[in-house]
Amino acid sequence: MLVASRTLKLKSGDAVVDVPVELFVPVQETDGAWKCDTTIGWPDGVSRKSTFGVDSMRSLVLALQMIGTELHASAAHKSGTLFWDKPGNGYGFPVMPNMRDLLTGDDAKYL
Repeated sequence: MLVASRTLKLKSGDAVVDVPVELFVPVQETDGAWKCDTTIGWPDGVSRKSTFGVDSMRSLVLALQMIGTELHASAAHKSGTLFWDKPGNGYGFPVMPNMRDLLTGDDAKYL
């Protein structure tokens, strides 16, 4: 079940295309671990990933950081063509501490 979503934008030539980001409700696995699924709808294909935590909160936090990591490590970020509300202002997703230098705009100020 979807718990939250955000639509980013990607400049592609003269067009701007949607890049939907989705976060799903954590579910408990049979071994007791909690799994949280995410998707990022890149124009060339959907990226589907899962994070695992000792409880549902940890799996959510890790999922948000994984989304932030994938976005900030992407070619679209590096080229400056990916944006949320305005170019260069960030995407509103946290990253792992060792990636904080990649944050821009409001993300660098507030996350």
